[in-house]
Amino acid sequence: MPESTLLLGIDTCGPSGSVALGRWDAQAVEILGQIELEGRSYSSTLVAAVSELLGRTSMQLGLLDAIVAVSGPGSFTGVRVGLSAVKGFAESARIPVIAVSRLEVLAAKAGVPSAALDAHRHEVFLRLGLADGTSSRSEGFGQQGRELLAGSHELLTIDPPPPRIAICDETAALLLGAAWPDAELIRTAAPTAADALQLCAPRVAAGEFVDLALLDGHYLRRSDAEIFGEPAAAVPQRP
Repeated sequence: MPESTLLLGIDTCGPSGSVALGRWDAQAVEILGQIELEGRSYSSTLVAAVSELLGRTSMQLGLLDAIVAVSGPGSFTGVRVGLSAVKGFAESARIPVIAVSRLEVLAAKAGVPSAALDAHRHEVFLRLGLADGTSSRSEGFGQQGRELLAGSHELLTIDPPPPRIAICDETAALLLGAAWPDAELIRTAAPTAADALQLCAPRVAAGEFVDLALLDGHYLRRSDAEIFGEPAAAVPQRP
């Protein structure tokens, strides 16, 4: 790896998103800039925001050493728009890609292994880390951990529940508080692309890149079309 590594982060999974540019020198990540994106407008603003961010820092796409893509869970549309842009950037400029879960970024930001995000429909996207009781951002996270979609019933079947869970929205807090009244909810700001860069820079050095042909959204939930759609074979045919 070069003495310093230029990284682009993209997160379009939540109600709002962000793109960030950072430089890593094997000691720390310096965030060179970040642009916030409004939800529901990613398809029209994402590429322009990346171009603006690179322009602000007099950088070019071809100078990037890696892209860190937050691949979900979250909005189906947001995840798909973000990953489509990542693939376009990566393929055109031959840039390797790191994919990371938004839940893992939230957990690392809060300094605990477990995290939860509002998944709507009285459910949460939940990460159960393999280690608890650590306060270090560099310990106990890794890429290992169980992630699932959970409602009230599923939460009650998890025994024991994690003693501390990172959250960034009140809806998840209410659901977890009702199911796990003794758990400590660690409130923090929503994760951003800059947070993803901070977490994943060492993975770039380790070469933990994804195969672009296999890169897909980390949804945890089936799409509405899959849930509510009726298979064609099940539709009665007229004689």
